[in-house]
Amino acid sequence: MQRTDEVVARALAAVAASKALRERHDRERKAVYGRIELATLRKLSVPKGVQLRLNLQ
Repeated sequence: MQRTDEVVARALAAVAASKALRERHDRERKAVYGRIELATLRKLSVPKGVQLRLNLQ
């Protein structure tokens, strides 16, 4: 029974390490792709020759 407990403990440790690695990878991916998404957003453009109305009152 002792050997079985050791195997189960090592398996649970491996699962925990894998989960931590996957979560870290997901956080890094969100950070990288978040920056890329911000960089690719289209800038607001106004066609030339269009006069904008300004409400100054």
